[in-house]
Amino acid sequence: MNKYTKITASIGPKCEDRETLTRMISAGVNMCRLNFSHDTGDIQGRKIDMIREISTELNSPVAVMIDLQGPKHRIGNFETEDKYPLEIGQKFTFDTDPTPGNTTRVQLPDADVLGSLKIGDRILLNDGKIEMRVDFASADKVDATVIRGTEIWSRRGFNLPDTEIATSVLTKKDREDLAYAITKKPDWVAISFVQKPEDVAEVRDFITERTSHPIKIIAKIERPNAVDRITEIAEAADGIMIARGDLAVEVPYAEVPAISRRIIRECRKMNKPVIVATQMLGSMVNSEFPTRAEITDVANAAYLRADSTMTSEETTIGINPVNVIETMYNILANADGDAIANPYDWSRVENIPENDWSRSVASMAYLNKASAIVVFARDTIATTQISCRKPDIPVIAVCNESVIANQLCLARGVFPIYDTELFGMRDAFNAARHFNINSGKLVIVDEEKISLRTLD
Repeated sequence: MNKYTKITASIGPKCEDRETLTRMISAGVNMCRLNFSHDTGDIQGRKIDMIREISTELNSPVAVMIDLQGPKHRIGNFETEDKYPLEIGQKFTFDTDPTPGNTTRVQLPDADVLGSLKIGDRILLNDGKIEMRVDFASADKVDATVIRGTEIWSRRGFNLPDTEIATSVLTKKDREDLAYAITKKPDWVAISFVQKPEDVAEVRDFITERTSHPIKIIAKIERPNAVDRITEIAEAADGIMIARGDLAVEVPYAEVPAISRRIIRECRKMNKPVIVATQMLGSMVNSEFPTRAEITDVANAAYLRADSTMTSEETTIGINPVNVIETMYNILANADGDAIANPYDWSRVENIPENDWSRSVASMAYLNKASAIVVFARDTIATTQISCRKPDIPVIAVCNESVIANQLCLARGVFPIYDTELFGMRDAFNAARHFNINSGKLVIVDEEKISLRTLD
């Protein structure tokens, strides 16, 4: 039990066979991310079935998170497949005309985007390599000046860091994907390009209208307006993902580390798990070894007590997905052990009330040098709240429903068990022994009752 920070692994072509996926889960994967930008619903559904089967075979809870594509915007096509030159200071027009583009204009097919842009807004294309600034905006045309970039070509994606787009967070594709995914009972749904808390409410309404299964929602933070409203969004969602890829395009990249720290602190204060994502071991797409900077990046997430780190292309298309998970596990285990040995005084940076009950549980465990905290979990609320106090000892969650155990796979330092017999007997001792904790004191949380007992 030397790794407290969880691993979320993206599942793709290089790791979606049963043998590789089984090895990855055995090596330390706690949650599997299925990116619905790729593959049809039925293909993703078969992956969900396989993850559930492997979880049962290994007797180890594993969470399933579906990640919706969201409103990813792209410009239209040009007259040829060639790249068209751009000059700094030149004028360029985006309009609704589907005619193929040229050196001075191209279609911007999203009417909601054109209607949202205003003078002075930036348009970033091709992951920020091209920057234009709006000089004129109307419902069917935008004139802009090229600030940065030397060439442009068909179907480039674009980001609008200064613009709140008046559109639904769920595209037609997202609605179809989510409606199918709900039938497979995922544990988490990640929403892309969240701008405001109402986006989370829209998705929650969509889910609750179709199922009573308790699916939880993760809001991906990848836009400046989401950063500005992080407290409201975190309150509306069940968890947060710091999607550093798009975020580093839309905000100055040097600010991303400070923004990440702020979001992690805010999530802890609000009792919400947080995932740090994007390029954590990016070089391992093509290499068996991470860079020294990547090792430090993963370790820093553990030092900040993030709940989970996440792989992307490293496991979906990388040369050795199992090695990626083993590498991330080893980095996290060492960093978690060092963080526990040298605890940080979180009280200096967070406004957690002195009379907060979960803080009292963590304090009781610390003062009594407890070996573990055992929670009999009817839902995820109490366990997650204790986890967010970062007690730096194992939090064992005994669950009587598999979905509760799966969802708690995301919470830092939480080791869930799905066992109706242990739950019914309130058997904290055998729950501890399940994880080879055979001596010491246990803090036991059973609804409103908190007790301290000693293992025989």
